[in-house]
Amino acid sequence: MAMQQRQTLRNLFLSIFLNFFLVWNGSLAFVPSDNTLINCGSKDGATVDNRLFAPDAPADSFLLSAASSVSLKDESPNADSSTLYGTARIFTKQSRYEFNIKTRGPHFVRLHFYPFSSEGYNLSAAVFSVSAQRFLLLKDFAVPDGNQIVKEFLINVQTENFALSFSPSYEKSSLAFVNAIEVFSAPGDLILDVARGLGPNQLEVFDGLSKQGLETVYRLNVGGHKVTPFNDSLWRTWTPDENYLRLPASAKVVSFSGRIRYQKGGATREVAPDSVYRTAREMNSVNISEGNFNITWVLPVSLGYKYLVRMHFCDIVSLTANELFFNIYINGYLGCKDFDLSAVDVTNQMLAAPYYMDFVVEPESSGVIYVTIGPSRLSSSSKINAILNGLEIMKMNNSMRSFDEEFSAYSVLRGWPRNSTGFWLCSFLGGFALMSMLVVGFFMVSRRRMGLKESVAWSPLPVDLKEENSRYGPSPLSGKLVYY
Repeated sequence: MAMQQRQTLRNLFLSIFLNFFLVWNGSLAFVPSDNTLINCGSKDGATVDNRLFAPDAPADSFLLSAASSVSLKDESPNADSSTLYGTARIFTKQSRYEFNIKTRGPHFVRLHFYPFSSEGYNLSAAVFSVSAQRFLLLKDFAVPDGNQIVKEFLINVQTENFALSFSPSYEKSSLAFVNAIEVFSAPGDLILDVARGLGPNQLEVFDGLSKQGLETVYRLNVGGHKVTPFNDSLWRTWTPDENYLRLPASAKVVSFSGRIRYQKGGATREVAPDSVYRTAREMNSVNISEGNFNITWVLPVSLGYKYLVRMHFCDIVSLTANELFFNIYINGYLGCKDFDLSAVDVTNQMLAAPYYMDFVVEPESSGVIYVTIGPSRLSSSSKINAILNGLEIMKMNNSMRSFDEEFSAYSVLRGWPRNSTGFWLCSFLGGFALMSMLVVGFFMVSRRRMGLKESVAWSPLPVDLKEENSRYGPSPLSGKLVYY
């Protein structure tokens, strides 16, 4: 009996010690303070990647406000598809989910779409818009038949109530749908406020990044396999990068089986998981005898937006510190010269210590972003190399707080008509009143013009009219017209 008690105490002590070690080592999974996961259109919960998606019914964390909606079930589900894509919530009128927010700050918003076959509704023909607070996430969005699409956004929520609105296209007599929704807190330091602005005006400081909305466009595990949400502490998906290499023969894959040494102040497992930092692409030694070429990734994007480019580095190729030097370019502009991972303060002169670098850029006129790494002149002839472990491209909202064209969330929400007798009656009366005012105004102006005709004569504008009197204001000394 005594021996059994000692064994129990020993196991308890060992368990406490291991938990303490895991907490100290930062290895425990991230636990978001806000964590609302919805299996839309379903009366049952669903466990996916060890996460419980709640039934689509009012709960403490969210409320569905829908004037007209339908729960739809896929009667012939694909055996290989996630449970989340077996049901959907259909909206025939503008509707919204309202989320209770406990902790203000950055939140992930993930929307899952899959237009499965249904006799009553053609989901692949649905055209709709989605907005979140002041941000327009999607405009006239449609999902091709047979496609499973996840749209991911990172939004800094500063209110206790967060609304996610779905607006069917009224002009196209359409409907809206969604299969699953995720709204959960992100680590407060995931997106820092300052990044490197890179463009024709050389390297600058971009301030206020944490206040921007972001949409994930690319998240690449460079040199590695696909990373699923199950293996990421923020339940992200990282895809392989080979389809974006400009010249595949310029690089080769390298992998590492040792321990990734996360350092205080550097990258964390929430920034990127071990599996991203354990693989990389380095320069192909067969082709770098002269050291006059580089590795380039070509990433098509939409014009009219700025993009956050996050590059992940972890020196898993060197034998000693301070032997790897390389240059970083984006769209041909030099972002960092003679970069030495060992010299970065947060890596503490250690190998296999992860680090990331943020740039804010605009795409080339052709609609692509070029990310390039190449050799440095500081490299010895036997150590010419360059590496990249991971790459993320995130679209920033434009001046309209939109991720989709020059529309605002307000214009979409207000553009949907109110389908009621009172609304149409008010619209008719309002239109009648406006026409009456226009008619009265026309007669008043006409009478005033007749009076002026009797007192003055028409004369042409003077030919020497100065530019300072133009409707655009004074012309600057440079001669370029400024629109005020």
